[in-house]
Amino acid sequence: MTSSRDRRIAKELQDLQADRDSSGVYAAPIDGVNLTKLLGTFPAPPDTPYAGATFEVDITIPDTYPFKPPQMKFRTKIWHPNVSSQTGAICLDTLTTAWSPVQTIKTALISLRMLLEFPNPKDPQDAEVAKMLTEDPERFARQAHDWAVKYAGAARKQIDYSDWKKNAAVEQESNDEARYQGYPRPMVDRFVGMGFSVDAVVEALLFVGVSRNNGIDYELEEAYSGDIIARLLGEQ
Repeated sequence: MTSSRDRRIAKELQDLQADRDSSGVYAAPIDGVNLTKLLGTFPAPPDTPYAGATFEVDITIPDTYPFKPPQMKFRTKIWHPNVSSQTGAICLDTLTTAWSPVQTIKTALISLRMLLEFPNPKDPQDAEVAKMLTEDPERFARQAHDWAVKYAGAARKQIDYSDWKKNAAVEQESNDEARYQGYPRPMVDRFVGMGFSVDAVVEALLFVGVSRNNGIDYELEEAYSGDIIARLLGEQ
């Protein structure tokens, strides 16, 4: 008899197939049959050093899914502070402590795609890459583009590294409390850990109507978390 886990995975894969053109992310069984061993793919975001590349991710679904997150690892080599340049292991809160059963394989893959736009060198998986991004973001961008061309099928192109450096510096700034608009920093950062920017998370919290609770952190109900994630993914 088919388990509830397998029925959910099959439904998620059907939704991914139907939504592939709009979301850009996709996953399917590696052998065409086994629902616990998947291959995920997604295109790199434009306006990043990875633009034009396509990345593959190995996905293992645990027995306790969706109450435990899928295990993901980059199959395609990538130069990124939150991905091991040697093993493809990923450091992303949404795949560990920030996982919620309202999330899906699709949201996890989109979080990985967003991580390429918003790398977090303060919580690295690869210390060497994080150090380069922090100390010399322009050199980091060049290396990231080189690897995207070499390993992920991106076309060699001219990139305005100085503009990327400026944008990266703005995104990495974390001491401006005004950006949090009174929301508890830990609450916002739990969503930031999924690969979203501070500004996008705060906008979603405001849209959903989440209480600021006088800046004191608290756990959101699953219904709220689902609505926030949907907003962040452009589904609301």
